[in-house]
Amino acid sequence: CKMAAPEEQELSQAQTEKLLQFQDLTGLESMDQCRRTLEQHNWNIEAAVQDRLNEQEGVPSVFNPPPSRPLQVNTADHRVYSYIVPRPQPRGLLGWSYYLIMLPFRFTYYTLLDIFRIALRFIRPDPRGRVTDPVGDVVAFIHSFEEQYGRSHPVLYQGTYSQALNDAKRELRYLLVYLHSDDHQDTDEFCRSTLCTEEVVNFINTRMLFWACSTTKPEGYRVSQALRENTYPFLAMIMLKDRKMTVVGRLEGLIQPEDLVNQLTFIMEANQTYLMSERLEREERNQTQALRQQQDEAYLASLRADQEKERRRREEQEQRRLEEEAARQSVLAEEKRRRTLEEEKERKSECLPPEPPVDDPDSVKIVFKLPNDTRVERRFLFSQSLVVIYDFLFSLKETPEKFQIVANFPRRVLPCLPTHEQPNPPTLKEAGLSCSQVLFVQDLTDD
Repeated sequence: CKMAAPEEQELSQAQTEKLLQFQDLTGLESMDQCRRTLEQHNWNIEAAVQDRLNEQEGVPSVFNPPPSRPLQVNTADHRVYSYIVPRPQPRGLLGWSYYLIMLPFRFTYYTLLDIFRIALRFIRPDPRGRVTDPVGDVVAFIHSFEEQYGRSHPVLYQGTYSQALNDAKRELRYLLVYLHSDDHQDTDEFCRSTLCTEEVVNFINTRMLFWACSTTKPEGYRVSQALRENTYPFLAMIMLKDRKMTVVGRLEGLIQPEDLVNQLTFIMEANQTYLMSERLEREERNQTQALRQQQDEAYLASLRADQEKERRRREEQEQRRLEEEAARQSVLAEEKRRRTLEEEKERKSECLPPEPPVDDPDSVKIVFKLPNDTRVERRFLFSQSLVVIYDFLFSLKETPEKFQIVANFPRRVLPCLPTHEQPNPPTLKEAGLSCSQVLFVQDLTDD
């Protein structure tokens, strides 16, 4: 198949936007003519608009200035609009005669002045090269400006040049920079007749930030060295372009209020696509950042919930472990207690005196009724202590761990164990036991 002609090729989105913008700026009805003009300029809309308007007006300007003040447009660098307004040239025989007579004097004066400045620079460096108080320089200029021209002027940024750049970058606004030269012959007229007019004041205050300083101040001199102005009055339009603060317009020379507003408007319209692109990109970045922040917050919340769940799980495990350990210790303690009790019973059983024979006249037969209704009988000597009875019962497996011995008729508790009041328990005879006795073992374990 054959390749399509350039006129038939589809346009990209960026080219379509430039085509429509070029048609709006120039007023051409033919879309094909607009496209051919842009293609001749490699789709550089600034250069195409300048050439088209120059063809219509027949003057080297992208505006419609008065014939007496033609503008010289520097189109060498299409990235920056440079508008230089020349001073009026002498007209008529009298004007040219005066100009020619004064020309040698002017040449000599400015030559000697330049030589003097160069020599002075070698002898004593320019103090403006050392910026020590940039904010103070700007504030001092504002006070001096208001004393000379009044308070009816655009809102002046009360901060350093760097701060103004940062604010304009952060707010995505245009920054208009004005460098004031006290010695230039057009400065006073520009400030009174252009900069302080109501039209210019309203336009600047509603469209952009405005920073100004005198070149006699170190801060203004530093900015002058960076912007490299050619003449005064000097204005520079700066904006965020391609992610950096860029000079997109330079206005030099004495300019009328209407021309200033027109030129600034044109610069803003020509760069509006870049500013819109930056705003859309920043909004997208902000949305992406907000989404990422929401995701991070959700992740942190989920992480905290997982950590809290894990903490509770560990606490429950620790609690179960402690409970199991306590139960195990309790079982071990119980086993140890029982083992100790059994050992004590065996020891008591081994230490018991032998049971006396049945025919021993000093013996007594005692029948013990245990708490589980078991009956146990054994013979003891009357001379033996009640402790022997207690030890005998203690050694029995059926006997509870804690008990007391109770006798009936009369009912009384036998003092079988030593106490503080009675360190030596009585004997069976002293306790009043008969030859045949029934004693009751009472369980005290639950008491």
